[in-house]
Amino acid sequence: MITRRSTLIAGAALLATPALAQTFPDRPVRLVVAYPPGGNVDFSARLLAPAMSHALGQQVVVDNRAGAGGIVGTEAVARARPDGHTILITGTAPVSIFPVAMERLPYDPLRDFTPIGMTYRVPIVLMVAKDITARTLVEFVARSKATPGGMSAGTAGIGSGAHLAIELFNAGSGANLVHVPYRGTGPALNDLIAGNIPVVFDQLSSALQLHADGRARILGIASAARSRLLPEVETLREAGIVQPELSTTLGMLAPAGTPAPVVEKLRSAMEAALSEGMARERLMSLGAEIPAPAQMTSAHYGAVIREELEIYRRAVQLGNVKLD
Repeated sequence: MITRRSTLIAGAALLATPALAQTFPDRPVRLVVAYPPGGNVDFSARLLAPAMSHALGQQVVVDNRAGAGGIVGTEAVARARPDGHTILITGTAPVSIFPVAMERLPYDPLRDFTPIGMTYRVPIVLMVAKDITARTLVEFVARSKATPGGMSAGTAGIGSGAHLAIELFNAGSGANLVHVPYRGTGPALNDLIAGNIPVVFDQLSSALQLHADGRARILGIASAARSRLLPEVETLREAGIVQPELSTTLGMLAPAGTPAPVVEKLRSAMEAALSEGMARERLMSLGAEIPAPAQMTSAHYGAVIREELEIYRRAVQLGNVKLD
């Protein structure tokens, strides 16, 4: 009897899926940002929402659900009804760092979500103060090794993607960099400009203007290929250091169990938004690497999350990083 009832329920769900996909969305879609207004994820959500609204025929409303470094909003989407009307736009930390750096997390990024697609990546860069004379990564590594006690390297904080990049950089190059955590990117960059710290690891988008103004210098970039915005800056891959890609990765997720046709409608709307001239050019001007349409898929973003989990698991072990 139980088996027969379960079979009937499953059959009813399968029959309902095409109808749901045809009518979706029948009301506004909530695009949850697990951070306060003003950051990169919020900026991206508000940039893409109008074009996604046009593609879906329903308004896409940005909903800031901040708390616990992104955990509150991420969990809210994991527990939401899997009908496509509540989705998440997220950065790297909630789905690729917290799961390997925290003992307890109220969601599992692989079990509790269905990937919609990767939005873009912003590479992490190694930035040095003006008085650092090293002109290549090889010279820089040699200088760090020769510095008594190591060379200080600032980041936005313990457990950030930039912090874990330092751990991987040291392991991959033999460099002697000592992590100095700040309370956010701004204070770290201010100290770099003032000459109070020689090195900062950060996102390309935050570092671009300082490099252009000559207030600091980007020495290396952790992307698969050189940035079109900085063709003169070598990649870590070229210098034989760490992973080919270390970045802040943005993507969209739906609750697990969201029907595949609904996910595809959301993915198609995301792709349309990223193809729109103004939004695309704005993101690319900030150093965003937007994937080709063939890579803007649910399967590809799922593979990226799994790859990042393993990369950051190793970095957490190297630095003995534990987040509360």
